[in-house]
Amino acid sequence: MQHSSVKLWTKDFVLILLINFLVFMNHLMILSTFPFYIEYLGGSERIAGFAAALFSIVAVLCRPIIGWMLDNGKRKSILIIGLCGMCLMPIGYLVLATMLLAFVCRMLHGASLAFSNTSTSTIATDIIPRQRFAEGMGMFGLATALATACAPALGLALMDSMGFTTLFVFAALSIALALVLFLMLKTPDVKTEHKPFTIKGLLDRDALPASCTALVFMLTYGALENFTAKFAAEQNLPSGGIFFAIMAVALLVTRLSAGKVTDRHGESIFAYSCNLAMLIAFLLMGLCPNLVTYLFSAVLAGFGFGGLEPALQSMAVAIAPPERRGSANSTFLCAYDIGIGVGGGIAGSLITAFGYRQMFVIMTVFNILSIVIYTFWGRRHPSSFSYRIQHGLDHSN
Repeated sequence: MQHSSVKLWTKDFVLILLINFLVFMNHLMILSTFPFYIEYLGGSERIAGFAAALFSIVAVLCRPIIGWMLDNGKRKSILIIGLCGMCLMPIGYLVLATMLLAFVCRMLHGASLAFSNTSTSTIATDIIPRQRFAEGMGMFGLATALATACAPALGLALMDSMGFTTLFVFAALSIALALVLFLMLKTPDVKTEHKPFTIKGLLDRDALPASCTALVFMLTYGALENFTAKFAAEQNLPSGGIFFAIMAVALLVTRLSAGKVTDRHGESIFAYSCNLAMLIAFLLMGLCPNLVTYLFSAVLAGFGFGGLEPALQSMAVAIAPPERRGSANSTFLCAYDIGIGVGGGIAGSLITAFGYRQMFVIMTVFNILSIVIYTFWGRRHPSSFSYRIQHGLDHSN
């Protein structure tokens, strides 16, 4: 069947995109403002970095079990659990405004995100036709990109103009809307055999090359998401909201074509160029921060994350059969969470020890390491689109 004749845009595909958008609106509005909330409660950058790491550690611990549950066919049940948790946790921050209880809510929020976006990703892989898989995953990632465009800037604006109460209520309402859309969603009837619970079965081995490449890249992205707004304030640069808005425009433009390019030419171009773009962005902010380099870094970061993340997620799940898609998605998203969380933790410690500018320079080592992992493992693995194209293998099934 011809690539262009296979229908991608169905009602349920649009609904799962919208739900995914709202999940990441909630997540990223709070991620970009949480260091300020920790400061409001009396904490430091190191504590804010620890909170970011704790959020991701909980999500990572949950994801493999969630993947096993998804592989046993419980797609919508897992999603509703996650959405309910993501709706309640912002209210928890509001009502339980102490450092300890904020950390407890942050841990529960991490678990809720794991339930939500592992299931939305798996439902999307069920809905997307194989012939347009990377393109479909790129469009699915576009929902995340749109949230990245709106959420940090909106979260920072609400925090600055109306305070944390309005911010947290708005984050909760975004998931209330997602719950309404959930009621209209019909998921494909995926036939799966019951998988017994085993430790070995929690991770998908074929997803590891893409996941490890992504994990190391996401260490730098975690530093960016958690601390760019505070860096801008310290350097008297335009607000973090402006940085994220510009970054998101570049991200959107990149993702409009990234999926098609990956389907037809492989992910190698993004594995190399996107790591290089992020490396240059960090060096510019670390070595010569000014208005021009700050805004240009936002463009480079948007291209870096916008191209690499959907290409590698497509690679991670492309050859997984239906009964392993949950595990493949959870394996990749574990890497995503570890990267953002540990990256935030490393960055917070580096800022406390050396300052913001030195942190950005030191973190570039992870972009180099990501390229090395992809070069010597990822591109040589059968899960790679580039590998299958090079060897003339069919990757549309």
